[in-house]
Amino acid sequence: MLAKRARTALYVSLGLAALIWVCYFLSMFAGPAALRELGILPRRVDGLDGILFGPLLHAGINHLLGNTLPLVLFSFLTLLEGIRRYLVVLAASWLASGLGVWLFGGGLTVGISGVVFGLFAYLMVRGIYNRDIVQLLLGGALFLVYGSLLWGVLPVSIGVSWQAHLFGAAGGVLAAVLLSRRNPSRRTSKSGPSRWEGPL
Repeated sequence: MLAKRARTALYVSLGLAALIWVCYFLSMFAGPAALRELGILPRRVDGLDGILFGPLLHAGINHLLGNTLPLVLFSFLTLLEGIRRYLVVLAASWLASGLGVWLFGGGLTVGISGVVFGLFAYLMVRGIYNRDIVQLLLGGALFLVYGSLLWGVLPVSIGVSWQAHLFGAAGGVLAAVLLSRRNPSRRTSKSGPSRWEGPL
């Protein structure tokens, strides 16, 4: 069962990475206008569609390469919990990042780094809400390797959308809260069915 889930996680995470690469090459043929047409233009009605399409586009090969490996890794680790949970985390990170950029961004924004930060934040904090020691240890290991990414939520680099990173990470934390597993004790009665105790 675990091996099957791991294979599915690998295929889906590589599939998402392949999608952004395909979109990158298509945008190269379409020219720079494609980025402006489909990217996020803050506080402009014609830039709202960028919330959906902007993360699929990248401004250059280095931008794309920098996002690909962490996207695959963080997607794979999240997908091990199941596709439904992954889709919730992905959607929360995607929409929170896009809306944050549209409301507070400083200029045209493209790239999936906001989603990467959302997945990373989710993996970092889910163990706290789930009270799961394995997830806590994994989050600690990821922090040791990728902790420097967190500087990206601050306005420290010119030309980098810290808003996308900050709000994407917020979306990941929100997903962790929404998906936190509850483990209330169960009371079994001979005279009737089991019932849940405590908050659901």
